[in-house]
Amino acid sequence: MEEPGATRSATGGEGAAHAADAADDKAALRDEIDLSGAEWQRPVAAGDTPADVGEPFEIAFVPHTDGLTYVALRQADTTLIFTPSEWRAFIAGAKDGEFDTPW
Repeated sequence: MEEPGATRSATGGEGAAHAADAADDKAALRDEIDLSGAEWQRPVAAGDTPADVGEPFEIAFVPHTDGLTYVALRQADTTLIFTPSEWRAFIAGAKDGEFDTPW
């Protein structure tokens, strides 16, 4: 018996189409957010120079017409968009050590 709200693999089975839609629930939002005026910043740790960080990523805080400010992260040709609540959850997890390596 599956848990409520569970879907099967996106390769087939019941809920496969729904799983694909749920996995990209911000597709329309990405099309609406205007990144042309974004002020991209590269985070650099104290004492590091931009050359020390390898392939850098950039971050921008982008206001939207819905009144919210979204967070955009990009590296190379990939841009990810985060809602304010997703970003707060990420920051809280980072501060709590969720992403620390175990070794």
